[in-house]
Amino acid sequence: MERRRERIRVHLYSVWLRLLLTGALVGMTLGLACTSAELRPTTLSPAPSLRLTSSAFAPGGPIPTDYTCDGADRSPPLSWSDPPAGTVAFVLVVEDPDAPSGLFTHWLLYDLPAGTRSLPPGLPTAESLANGARQGRNDFGTLGYRGPCPPPGPPHRYAFRLYALDRLTGLPPGAQRAAVLRAVEGHVLATGELVGTYRRESAR
Repeated sequence: MERRRERIRVHLYSVWLRLLLTGALVGMTLGLACTSAELRPTTLSPAPSLRLTSSAFAPGGPIPTDYTCDGADRSPPLSWSDPPAGTVAFVLVVEDPDAPSGLFTHWLLYDLPAGTRSLPPGLPTAESLANGARQGRNDFGTLGYRGPCPPPGPPHRYAFRLYALDRLTGLPPGAQRAAVLRAVEGHVLATGELVGTYRRESAR
């Protein structure tokens, strides 16, 4: 009788131990799943494209000297197609991905009114434009547009990126790239890109 009771106790203990281990494994699995979900970056749906063009240079073509540090260093003319319904404002970011120090920002222009379809050449480097748009601080440390000014060598690419947003950024003048991109995230309805190039044979 005593042996039978002992066998029953051993059996019950083994059953309890299996249940305990099963529960622990389930808990670990759920915990890992939750952690993976938390760490997984949010992916945005591809935004419909805007057609961004310039009368000064063709897509992939050289940017005229007038719009660089070797010329008048004025902003080039730009125009774009109609954005989707619900657009409240535009943001324009111009960057050089080939700069020796890494990505280099040449222009930050934000809170352009939704009715805007073009920008004339030579915009002032003021905090705000007449239409209410605001300008951020580029990587030269100044406000507004500063043109291509690469070191002598192979041509650099200059990406003009336009974002149609469902809201204003609300940023004050002088914002830097990180703040502008944070304000844009999650509010992009459409995007457009125009890339030009510039090469300097020698520093002037």
